[in-house]
Amino acid sequence: MTKICIIQGHPHLGGNHLCHALAASYQQGAQAAGHEVTIIDIAGLSFDVLRDPALLTQPPSDEIRAAQAMISDAQHFMIIYPLWLGTMPALVKAFFEQIARGEFMMGHSEKGWPVPKLKGRSARLVVTMGMPATAYKLIFGAHGVRGFESSILGIAGIGPIRETLLGGVGGSAKQITKWLANMADLGARARRGQPMRQLSHLYLKWPSVHAK
Repeated sequence: MTKICIIQGHPHLGGNHLCHALAASYQQGAQAAGHEVTIIDIAGLSFDVLRDPALLTQPPSDEIRAAQAMISDAQHFMIIYPLWLGTMPALVKAFFEQIARGEFMMGHSEKGWPVPKLKGRSARLVVTMGMPATAYKLIFGAHGVRGFESSILGIAGIGPIRETLLGGVGGSAKQITKWLANMADLGARARRGQPMRQLSHLYLKWPSVHAK
């Protein structure tokens, strides 16, 4: 049994977007396999954008502290969000800045080197997008995803980090059904630090609509 924390990063709280359906399928697959699942819905939290870097060293709000406790208790994360302007939505970045407060994700040694605080935890990053995922990777270098993996998750000690990039959203119902089945399979297979089947860079033909 693995303790999994799903971090839902779609900024719209409505719950009727592709990201919500994918996360729900992942949750169902994980729970059916006997894993314990908790959910953090970023859109449902109330927090401000940090404007003063000094706040990073200060304790967060009770709501963010509760989210920190869920993250601390987890062994594996499923993080999902739509690609907006080449990277994560601003709300997702603001959330992780809040989570990092009080040196929760990373401390510093006496010489100033970063000290990761979340070692021993793995992650599955799922990103939906309008363009083909191969185009995002080959033409743009998947810069937004790479930066998130290395500068936020990796520096906190989270690893291994595996990604699933779903491009060409807004396509056929058959393709969406396949994605949902893949998510349920990934949820069932989730094991901290263990190999999982790679399902990255699935995409439909161009043109397509923006990530829903």
